[in-house]
Amino acid sequence: MDKIRLNKFLAHSGIASRRKVEDIILSKSVKVNGKITILPQTLIDPKVDTVKVNDRVVKEEKKYYFILNKPKGFICSNQINPNSSSKNTQKLHKNKKSSTKKSKEHLVIDLFKDYGVRLFTVGRLDKDTTGLLVVTNDGDFANKVIHPSSNLEKEYFVKVKENILDIHLKKISKGTFVEKKFVKPKKVIKTTRKTMRIMVTEGKKREIKVFIQKANLTLFELQRVRIGNLKLENIPFGYYKRVSLAEVSKIF
Repeated sequence: MDKIRLNKFLAHSGIASRRKVEDIILSKSVKVNGKITILPQTLIDPKVDTVKVNDRVVKEEKKYYFILNKPKGFICSNQINPNSSSKNTQKLHKNKKSSTKKSKEHLVIDLFKDYGVRLFTVGRLDKDTTGLLVVTNDGDFANKVIHPSSNLEKEYFVKVKENILDIHLKKISKGTFVEKKFVKPKKVIKTTRKTMRIMVTEGKKREIKVFIQKANLTLFELQRVRIGNLKLENIPFGYYKRVSLAEVSKIF
């Protein structure tokens, strides 16, 4: 293998995204051949050089890519979890014993703890929002997806309590302030009396919910069905599918 930049090697090894890896390097937590290195652009040969993070040897990991239909009630988190057993397509686990113990939050990556590698979600969905979520250990790929320059369009299926009228569609289409920035959806399409599809590119936290609230509608269901060119298709709630880099790269 040709020499590669230290930050790229660590991102490929599943340590963190490229941006967070640079923070780790600058914190003097990384050693190359026994010497602390604080330059992210340092060139290394993974076959020859020994890289350690917090005195633990880092090896380039096998890359995993998953498309998940996130179920309601699960939180996006990058916490590391213990191992278990799994199949290529997996239904969310139910632990009967856990119901008698102190309750805790359900993490999206709990569904992938069987793989024994550090996985993280590419972007986030609210706890009560379902739908398309990419999970991987490829920090370089994740950083490329979430970077503003990607400008990926995201499509959401929305169901509300009230009948959707033209006035509601116009109100949503005009946009509003989210996180102190004025944003507006790229497109709003009514599909039935109580459902619509909203396309956005900004990716602001809870922006769809804010649009619905500003239109004086009551949200019943919110599901992300597409990111860029990557569609959720027929994956059931709580199930995921392992895919190749080529397949998940259709997102662009």
